[in-house]
Amino acid sequence: MHGSSWKLFLLSFLVVMESSAQDFGQTQFICTSVPKDVDLCTATMQNSGPAEDLKTTVMQLRETVLQQKETIMNQKETIRELTSKLSRCESQSLPTGAGPAGRRPGSKNTMGDVSRGTTDTLAQLGQTLQTLKQRLENLEQYSRGNSSVQANSLKDLLQNKIDDMEKQVLSRVNTLEETKPGPRNDSEQRNNVETTLTSLHHRLTDLEKGKDTRPADKFQLTFPLRTNYMYAKAKRSLPEMYSFSVCLWIKSNASPGVGTPFSYAVPGQANELVLIEWGNNPMEILINDKVAKLPFLINDGKWHHLCITWTTRDGMWEAFQDGVMRGNGENLAPYHPIKPEGVLVLGQEQDTLGGGFDATQAFVGELANLNIWNRKLSIAEIYNLATCNSKAPAGNVFSWTESNVEIFGGATKWTFEPCRSLN
Repeated sequence: MHGSSWKLFLLSFLVVMESSAQDFGQTQFICTSVPKDVDLCTATMQNSGPAEDLKTTVMQLRETVLQQKETIMNQKETIRELTSKLSRCESQSLPTGAGPAGRRPGSKNTMGDVSRGTTDTLAQLGQTLQTLKQRLENLEQYSRGNSSVQANSLKDLLQNKIDDMEKQVLSRVNTLEETKPGPRNDSEQRNNVETTLTSLHHRLTDLEKGKDTRPADKFQLTFPLRTNYMYAKAKRSLPEMYSFSVCLWIKSNASPGVGTPFSYAVPGQANELVLIEWGNNPMEILINDKVAKLPFLINDGKWHHLCITWTTRDGMWEAFQDGVMRGNGENLAPYHPIKPEGVLVLGQEQDTLGGGFDATQAFVGELANLNIWNRKLSIAEIYNLATCNSKAPAGNVFSWTESNVEIFGGATKWTFEPCRSLN
């Protein structure tokens, strides 16, 4: 190629490369020798073989990776913001010491529900307040014919307490609309509300005791809402048991699943003894985290009497509904005694000892006359319990009396007599 031709070629090459650099930003130029008698375009096509394609692919992949990296960074920031918001929402509904809960320790949520947000929490508080107000109105109607200075003074005190609670809820709504409170302030407000609700309930119960003068065992517990703060607790633990019978009256029409009527947790095992119905699954009894499905059908809004017996030898169990055996089985935690030094909770499933409640597993409905024996009851004894026979025994491990049960979070007590109060 003559000198003038080389100059013309190099000038054209530089113009093209400058244009390409402007279009693609930073680039790297690679010089390739071209035979004298070969057309430049043809040579370029011949040299753009697999190696050149590979380089192009690598550059495209590098550009894609950089874009994805930027996207991931943006998503991390978004996730961080959402996590912060979720923590603030959860602090409203979780009781002190509770964390995300599942049906079993470390397992996923089993009822397919999501954590309740601010709106649901406020709605629940509103419904609980309405229930307390209704109870107070009933007491007011009763006191009109049985007035006394002490009753009127207590009534006024309760009315003031309820008015204060309504102001707190209203203030909470306004605060949420105007700003986002920090988790610490949110937790303090929630604790104050729960403490006031529990105090209100105890005062109402004391007043109702004076009105009803009911026997110590003639009461029922009502759990109107699926929450993670409404529950009752036995005041003492269960002993070590190599066999047991547990019986109770229960009423619910909750769907899906009535939740957890009771759970007994011990150190190191949250599912030592649990009765639960979750989702569309049948009711189950768990012993040392081993499961047996029970043939109960109870979510019809009517009272039913349930009894479950178990013995550690071969893990034999029997299930009775309304005095009739509905099923039995074996190999349910065989040769594992029920351990002592635990916590018996009514209305919630425990994921930690005495806590870790999950609203999706909470019991919704009414229960009464929960009794536990450290032996296997006979069929006749179970039938006497279901038919309210005077010969029916009381639990020798846990008996249903008001002095044995503490209630929290707005669960309520009402007078109940088995068989007379049915349906």
